[in-house]
Amino acid sequence: MRMRTATLGSSAVAIAGLLLVAAAVAHGQTAASAGAPQVLDRVVAVVNNEPILWSDITSEVRYAVLDPNRVSGTLTPQGALQLLISRKLIQQQIGQEDASESKPTDQQVQARLTEMRNDLPACVRMNCVTDAGWQAFLRSNGLTAGQVDYYLRLRLELLRFIEIRFRQGIRISREETEAYYRNKLLPQYGKASEAPPFSAVASRIEEILLEEQVNVLFGNWLDNLRKQGDVEVLDANLEEPDSSAGSGKGK
Repeated sequence: MRMRTATLGSSAVAIAGLLLVAAAVAHGQTAASAGAPQVLDRVVAVVNNEPILWSDITSEVRYAVLDPNRVSGTLTPQGALQLLISRKLIQQQIGQEDASESKPTDQQVQARLTEMRNDLPACVRMNCVTDAGWQAFLRSNGLTAGQVDYYLRLRLELLRFIEIRFRQGIRISREETEAYYRNKLLPQYGKASEAPPFSAVASRIEEILLEEQVNVLFGNWLDNLRKQGDVEVLDANLEEPDSSAGSGKGK
């Protein structure tokens, strides 16, 4: 991967210009009506000629609350960009193959949403099973129901793609699942009584463990994508000295 930090080249400027014009039109704003030109968004990286925006990074940071097992600690803008670069490369590969095979159904998305509202530690504390609690959770994290739906669809699509490509032959034992529940999940809850029963989260734990086991195969594949891809970081402040943060699944 040709990872580089640079000033905006002609192609990136063209992309940025089109995005800003499109955003201005969408918001009904022109230089004449707004008084002065306003930057509504900006391109911070380009992956094989496809842009990543600053708004993508801010959204990714907000989405971290929906899947605390995916990121260790607080997700920084630098770490978010690395995840987005990896995800963009994966999405481009999905687009080259049979993308429809990886698309989740509405029922699958709804099932994941219900599971999250019932079992996510932050949701348990805010009683997200109720409409009032769910709306409070969304507001406190700067999210909308539409954004959560988008994130869950994307996550399920990427997980399905990885499953089709890499999980064949991998088996997760009940002992491994129970050990994860006991040693990693339960400590996330303030009180043992707040934790969901093992039976309610066993399938999700199995999914997490599966992700960990396919990480070696998937990581090697993704490393090759990053080496072969053309990635240009346009904001030096978003460069991450240790690129290992972005070599994970980036889903």
